[in-house]
Amino acid sequence: MHEAAFEQHRRELHVHCYRMLASFDEAEDAVQETFLRAWKGRQTFDGSAQFRAWLYKIATNTCLDMIRRRSRQVPVLESFAEVPWLQPYPDALLNEMAPPQDEPDSVAVDRETIELMFVAAMQLLPARQRAAFIARDVLDWSAKETAALLDTSVAAANSALQRARVTMQENLSRERAEWSMAELSDEERDLLAKFIDAHERLDAEAAVAISAKDIRVTMPPLPARFDGIDMVSTLIARAFGPERDGDWRLLPTCANRMPTAASYLRRPGDTVFRAFKLDVLRVQEDVIVEITTFGSSLFKHFGLPETL
Repeated sequence: MHEAAFEQHRRELHVHCYRMLASFDEAEDAVQETFLRAWKGRQTFDGSAQFRAWLYKIATNTCLDMIRRRSRQVPVLESFAEVPWLQPYPDALLNEMAPPQDEPDSVAVDRETIELMFVAAMQLLPARQRAAFIARDVLDWSAKETAALLDTSVAAANSALQRARVTMQENLSRERAEWSMAELSDEERDLLAKFIDAHERLDAEAAVAISAKDIRVTMPPLPARFDGIDMVSTLIARAFGPERDGDWRLLPTCANRMPTAASYLRRPGDTVFRAFKLDVLRVQEDVIVEITTFGSSLFKHFGLPETL
């Protein structure tokens, strides 16, 4: 068993751990721990099970341990403010996850199973329900395979799945069933371009014009939540007004199959624009209905420069 055998599954295991944990950084830690456990236990792999399934089992147990240690479950999900550990996932890395030729049952990543609301809703589930739901409804594993993954009976695995499905259906919109694309729609690209243009020109009126009346802005890990165009207009006026922190330059990118703007700020007296934040946009009916703002710590994983 060679290191290459592990590495070919790294990206899909990272996405799996991200769904379980909702954190890009913690998924990195989980994959590293998975490979360490797998390498130490490589003599126990007798070839009777698929190597990929064996790795998924180790990765799942690693995530279950992390969830238990950190008590990572939310009691209610009214907005992303309730999930302070939530982080975005770069589309460029999602696109690396091609199904292995020898394992055609693995699935590509579409929006329905990676969008921020899906990942956040997963955090409502107890850890084993999360694992059962991902195995059955995301990876499309059988009830028997899911039971083996969780070291439990088929009946217990099915019970966990049913409870998870109820919770997810209660917290996700029906429109998600139509999200199978891996690229942005023309509508999303257009609104992202308008969002970038308004910010670079410091045009508050243009920024408000492309926002829904009930727009919501959250900023994980901060608990702040801004609901409605009036509150958001105040934020925009502060960012664009004479007392602003500086001037803006933005680059288009994608996170979680959603249009995203990478913002750079040039403060007074500085000569360059420095990485500042990521705004992930949710678009519906030709307007932006939600903005989730993250810090700049993941810029390198998006392939973005630190300065402009």
